[in-house]
Order: sequence, then structure tokens, then C-alpha cells
Amino acid sequence: MLRAAIAGVSLALMVSTATARAQTDDAVLLADQVLVQQGGDTLIATGNVEALYDGTRMTAGTLVYDRTNDTLEIQGPIRITQPNGDVLTATQAELDEGFRNGLLESARFVLDDQLQIASARAARVDGRYTAMSQIAATSCQVCSGKDPLWAIRASRVVHDAKERQLYFDDAQLRVLGVPVFYIPRMRLPDPTLDRARGFLIPELKTSTLLGFGIKLPYFIPIGDHADLTLTPYLSPITRTLEMRYRQAFRRGDITVNGAVSRDNLDREKLRGHLFAEGAFRLPRDYRLTFDIEAVSDDAYLNDYSSDFKKDRLDSALTLTRTRRDRFFSLGLIHYESLTDGENNATQPTIIGDLRYNRRYFPSRIGGEVRLGVQVHGHYRYSDTDIDGPDADTVVDGRDVARANLDLSWRNRWTLPGGVRASALAQLWLDHFEVDQDVSAEGSYTQATPGASVELRWPLVRQTQSGGRALLEPVAQIGWVGGDRLALPNDESTRVEFDEGNLLSLSRFPAPDRRERGLAGAAGLRWMQQDPDGWRAALTLGRVWRDETDSAFSRSSGQDSTASDWLVAGQFAHRNGLNLLARGLYDTGETRFSKAEMRGNITRDDYSLNASYILLTTDAKEDRKDAQSQWVLNGRYDIDRHWTATGNTRYDIAEEQFLKAGLGAEYRNECVVVDFSVSRNFASSTNLEPSTDFGLTVALTGFSTGGSGKEYRRSCSY
Repeated sequence: MLRAAIAGVSLALMVSTATARAQTDDAVLLADQVLVQQGGDTLIATGNVEALYDGTRMTAGTLVYDRTNDTLEIQGPIRITQPNGDVLTATQAELDEGFRNGLLESARFVLDDQLQIASARAARVDGRYTAMSQIAATSCQVCSGKDPLWAIRASRVVHDAKERQLYFDDAQLRVLGVPVFYIPRMRLPDPTLDRARGFLIPELKTSTLLGFGIKLPYFIPIGDHADLTLTPYLSPITRTLEMRYRQAFRRGDITVNGAVSRDNLDREKLRGHLFAEGAFRLPRDYRLTFDIEAVSDDAYLNDYSSDFKKDRLDSALTLTRTRRDRFFSLGLIHYESLTDGENNATQPTIIGDLRYNRRYFPSRIGGEVRLGVQVHGHYRYSDTDIDGPDADTVVDGRDVARANLDLSWRNRWTLPGGVRASALAQLWLDHFEVDQDVSAEGSYTQATPGASVELRWPLVRQTQSGGRALLEPVAQIGWVGGDRLALPNDESTRVEFDEGNLLSLSRFPAPDRRERGLAGAAGLRWMQQDPDGWRAALTLGRVWRDETDSAFSRSSGQDSTASDWLVAGQFAHRNGLNLLARGLYDTGETRFSKAEMRGNITRDDYSLNASYILLTTDAKEDRKDAQSQWVLNGRYDIDRHWTATGNTRYDIAEEQFLKAGLGAEYRNECVVVDFSVSRNFASSTNLEPSTDFGLTVALTGFSTGGSGKEYRRSCSY
């Protein structure tokens, strides 16, 4: 570099005391004074020396360049900033002209403004390796006279800038200056590396079921688009190997999670689980998704406090395509219940479903024509064609297949005064095949007509504060013809009544049941948005019908000629508060037959999420006891470093906790400590109550421990 600089320096600069500058296309030297000795083989730059070469910037007190040997003798303070942001400082150095090779005394290496390595001597090799001896490495703030929270002492460390790895010899981990761990050789990824083969943060776990154990994840990158994480989990009770595989493709991705265990809880067999999911974009706008869920036994996910814990497994393969005027879906689902008391042989286990919807806009008659086709079937493993001894009323082995066609025409008009009117004409063609039901085996076919007229009167006004408010009364009168077939109710056993189906001809979720006869519905919708940053909405509604429909259950709110009152509201504020509530109010019993509430508030230093659900007793829904539960989840930042978390699920009807957990996290610029304790109170013939403790300690500054840049502090802090 400096050979080119010498050529550009005039003889007048040899004794100049003003700022001197030498430059070529790829090198720049700045200094207060530049001298070229007799013969032009030695250049001496002094005072605020700054050299730039190929993206590398160096500052120093004095620089002496020997042209004959292509070497630099530099006196400090020296600071070399590399293109990736790494910083190397020293008191004195001998380097070649490109700073690629040489020795530095009393060197200090700072990686990604996080990890700092102090050494007695550092050697630069080929611009790639930095070898340092007698080192102390830490990402903690180092203050004079005080030991950092943690530090790694080693006889030697080599940093590979290309592979972004650190290799330690005779490494010793010290906490507040006290040695706590020794390893002869150790490799760690530097802070700039996102995917490096090696061990991740270990986790200590204590469980009343599995005892005290440790999890030690090992990460294996497989090319640029796949990786594998193997996590041995060892305790006196279990030997478990957990696995996670991920791969990204050009048009999709897959994730596979699994575990294999041999424990003292069940000595007779291997236990485990497998969960896999993926999504792919196919030609012609098709999308393929799959989801595989399997466990060795009903209690495994509970015993191991798995992140995939659930009461019902669903494995699915789905092919879909969505366009502006059409929708196609083809799916196959397999269900498996893990709930005590549910027999998978008598549950609909294998379900196939095909749907096709199309919209047309005929210019001659106006409006919109919709065509919907659905083919559905569900299969039970049981071969019994009667109801067994269990508490429900479903035939144990009943299998059902059906084909449904839905053809409708609808249009809307604006009447005088701003009233919006709409009309709907609909025709359903349904065919059912029922097998393994002694009371209903055979085929069923029916055509069902329907029609409705709907009126809406949206009233909009400007509020005094500059907001907008909407008040909209709605009303509908509808009719569905024909009589209900003697078809068993196998799909429409749970009916929801909400804002989405207030103005519907039928509120049953499946076509094996349709509302019949004449019915009317009315409601009132109010919405307001205020410039102060809040918005609110409220919906009231009710349905009247000429005859009671016995297919509706008590908690559906539809089991009489006049339904329960639908009450739904929501509120949101820009300060992070969101509230949502919905319920069915029974005026006869002056109580809610079904209700749910959700609320959350999110601020910079805390967040709280709460939900509540109420379901009354209902024999048609196989619910002998009322269900009433609260769920709470929260986070609170106690100060800059401490965060507390908590969660609980409480059964109000049974007056007992179902689950509770607490957690605490400490985080600063160089360490993250996470402690958690959770209690699962569930108890049944296949599940046992358990208490779990978890502890993880991560040293930030390495890629395995994350970044701590946002927690920088001074020694006086």
C-alpha cells in the first residue's frame, strides 16, 4: 500500500509540518507529518496517523514503513477496524503493508461490538486468522479493579475470520473471578455467525415425574437450507433423545420434531412422539400443506411437559387453491383423542373432504350467483352398528358419506333514505349414505329450497370530537322448505350462534341438519372510531321462528321459538388495550347460557392476557357439568434487567387450579438467566399431576447465546 503512497509524495512534503496526504486508487494515508528518508526506502508518518486499505481502517500514533522489506512498525495507541466491524487494538505492532500478517503487543480484539478478547500478544496470519496468547474473553463490561461477571481464560485462542469460529486451548470459565469449569479445547461461534455446528444453550430441568435432568442441544447445519438439532435429555428416570429437522425449499418448507424415550414410568416399551408440518406452493396457484401428529401413548406429552401438548391429535393433508371468484380444497384428516374416557374406535377418526365454490355475475339478471359443491365422508374404526354402553347417544360404528350442492342467487339495492335491501334465493341438493347404523342404514336424498329478504339502515354521523359513529338496525325474514329427513345427527351436534350467522337461513354447522319453516331475525349494530385513539363496537340480535326445533341443544341459545339474546362487543385503544366479549343471554332464566371474554393489554414494560369461558350443562352436548374457566398470562419488566412472567388456568366450576406457572428472567449485556416453575394439576387414569422446574443460563456475545448490545452499561452504572 505504502509503496504506492511514496510514489505520490513530493519532496516538498519531506519537511512539511502541515497535514500530509498520499493516495492511490486503493490506498490512503493521512498524518500530521510525513517524512521520506534519504533514498526513499523508509517513510515515517507521525501524529494522528490514519491509513485505509481495501475496507480496513487503521489509526495510530506513529507509522514507519520499510519499503525494502514491505513491513510496518507501528506505535500506539493502535486501532484496526475491519470491514465487518471487528476491532483490533494494540500498543505496538509489526505488520505487512495490507495488515494481513504480523504481531501486535498488548492486543485487544472486539467482535461485533460484543465479545472482547484481551491478550498479551496477537499474531495476524493471511488476514484470516488472529492467534492470541494468554487471553481473557468476556462480553461483560470490564471495570478497573473489578472482575467481570464471567470470563474465559485461556492459554491461546485462534479466531478464524472466514469460518467465524473461535478455538480455545486450556479454557477456564470464571464467574466473578472464581474458576468454575475447565476444558482442554473448546470451539465457539463468534457473534456474527447465525448457523454454526455445535452445542447450544443447555437447560436444567427438575420434574416430579422425571427427576433432575439436563438437556444439551447440538445443532448441525446441513448446507444453506437445512439443519438438524439433536437434544439428549438425561435424568435418573429417563433417557430421551429429542430431534428437530428443518429444511427450506424453493417453493416451501418442512419442520419435523420428534423424541424417543426409555424411562422408568413405562419399562416395557420405547415411548415418543412425532410432529411434522410443511407447506408448498405448487403450479397454477395450488398450495399443498401437511401436518403429522403421533404419540406412543396418551400420557407421553403430559409426562414430558412437551411444547406440543394437546388433547386431540390431528394429522392432515390438504390441497387448496384460492382465486378471486373460485375456491378449491381437498383434504384428508386423521384424528386421535388423548382424553381419558374417549374411545378412538367410536370417534370419527378418518375424514375426507372436497369443496369447490364458484361465483358468477350474470349481466342479464344482475346480482351474484354462487355454486358450492362438497363431498364429505367420515369413518369410525368400530364395527358395532348400535350405541354401546358409553354415555353418549352416537352409534359406535356409524360411517357417513355425503354429497351436497348449494346453488344461490343474491342481489342488493339501495332504497330511498339510504336503506339497503337484499334478497336471496337458495337451493340445496343433498345425498347421504349411512352405514353401520341399525336404525338408519341406507341412502337419503333431498332437495331443499330457501329464500330470504334483508334490510339494513346504516346511519353514520360525525361526532363532536371528530370521530365517526355508525348505528345500523338490521332485519331479515327467511324461509326454508321441506321436511327434515330421518337422518341421524352425526355432524351438527355443536351449534354456535354469533355475529357471523345472525342473518343466516341455517345456523347448523353441517348439512345433515337445516333449519326449516319461517324464521325472522333482527339486530342492532353500533360502531365508533374516535380520533383520540379508541374504537368500539356492540352487536345485539335475536332470532324468532314459527316452530321449536328439537335438534338445537340448550346451550346453542336456539332451543325455543325465540332465541337467547346475542350480545357481542369489542373495544380497542391505542395504548394497547383490547377487549372482546360475546354471550347468549337467556331471558327466561335471566342468565347467560354461553359466554366468552378475552382481553389483553400490551405496554413497553408489561403485558397481560386474560380469557374466560362459560358453558352450561347440556345433555345433547354430553356435558353433565357446567364449565367455567379463567386463563391468565402476563409479563412484567421489573427493571432494565429483570422480567417476571406468570400463567394460570382456574376451573371456577370445580373450584380448583388446572395449571399454574411462574418465571423470572435476568438479562444484561453478557448473560441471560431464565428460571421457570410450572404445575399441572390434571389428574385422571392416564395423567398424573406434575411439577416442573427449568433453568437455562446463556452467555451472550456468542451466536449461541444471542445479542446483548441493547444492555450496554458504563462502569458507574
